[in-house]
Amino acid sequence: MKRLLAVLFASACLAGTAAHADDLASGIEKLTRGAEWQLVKSPRLEFDTFHPQGFARVGDALFMSSVEIIERTKKFEAPQNGLDRDEGKGAGHLFKLDANGKLVGQVKLGEGAIYHPGGIDYDGRWLWVPVAEYRPNSKSIIYRVDPETLEATEVFRFPDHVGGIVSDPENGTLHAVSWGSRRFYAWKVTEDLTVPDAALAPEKTRTLNPAHYIDYQDCALAKPGQAVCTGLTEYRPGPDGQVFRLGGIETVDLKTGRPLFQVPVQIWTEKGKSIAGNPVLIEKTETGLRLTAAPEDNETKLYVYETKLP
Repeated sequence: MKRLLAVLFASACLAGTAAHADDLASGIEKLTRGAEWQLVKSPRLEFDTFHPQGFARVGDALFMSSVEIIERTKKFEAPQNGLDRDEGKGAGHLFKLDANGKLVGQVKLGEGAIYHPGGIDYDGRWLWVPVAEYRPNSKSIIYRVDPETLEATEVFRFPDHVGGIVSDPENGTLHAVSWGSRRFYAWKVTEDLTVPDAALAPEKTRTLNPAHYIDYQDCALAKPGQAVCTGLTEYRPGPDGQVFRLGGIETVDLKTGRPLFQVPVQIWTEKGKSIAGNPVLIEKTETGLRLTAAPEDNETKLYVYETKLP
């Protein structure tokens, strides 16, 4: 199994379709909180984007997951069966964009109360997309999607809210974060791309997240055994204080779940949203790093920033 997965990964790299460069992690770790991010472009996406969640690059195409909220969830007065709110109503979307942000394809994912796609990843062959109920401690469906045909295949179901996923094909594993990224999960992937351990109880496959200053919203493989995660946390100085949103970038050891590097991202939109909220894609350039983000709902702009590295 390991040999087959390694061959598939190596072939994708040689073909120029690998999603993750080995030097991405080292590039990220050269960032400082004083990094100067320059806005390159910010085109408006001319379609119903809803509430964007995750990004993945496949060649020149950019994939974006998003949740369409039809009826918002409502909090219970007291938890019911371990859940703090009702299921609401919605639809899960995976959009395919061209290099200019034009919509060129889409597919709906999920079923019933399971309609909230999370952060996504590309392993050189498949897009991996988790879709969960829009509430913590719930349940999810994990899909793999063909980036050419957009055909979605259900891989397994899991009894927790999976908010983001990372594929590590060289090590033959899938990794995920829960609601608010407070828990990590890891599963072995078989040769036929199934996950038999998915039937195990969550407590047998999880690791608690020791990092607390941001909640991860979107993660991707930076190199084998290591992920790059982005996200934010809202801080409020007192019950009536003004909300302050801090975003950041972290590299995470996938085996231990521990952060290896952490740096804040001091970029906010005109509306005060952190640029690191929800979908973020970090990529290596010839001179540094590129950050692509879409922190705004509905009337969404695609913000592309670049920074040079020493």
